[in-house]
Amino acid sequence: MVGLVLGAARYRIPIVTDGFISTAAAALAYAVEPRVKDYLFAGHRAEEPGHRFLLEYLRLDPILTLNMRLGEGTGAVLAMPIIESALRLYTEMATFASAGVSEARE
Repeated sequence: MVGLVLGAARYRIPIVTDGFISTAAAALAYAVEPRVKDYLFAGHRAEEPGHRFLLEYLRLDPILTLNMRLGEGTGAVLAMPIIESALRLYTEMATFASAGVSEARE
């Protein structure tokens, strides 16, 4: 998993960590190459006590905090629509200029 994180970051592919194990791998990758942090998202904060410390080490805020202990990538799966929605808002939302708004009206 450490190699996957390093490789994904090398090719500028975002990585969504899920729980303790995937975040531990991301933390090790970060220790090897700090620039991987630019590609990391924390899907959620898991209930395992060590997960909070790993997120603090990586300086990542979890997208969701649902008190889950389910595993199987559940937090990442639930976070993906939020990430995708944020990306679409960022890339597709009209600006004041493109919408023809020149100044605020009262």
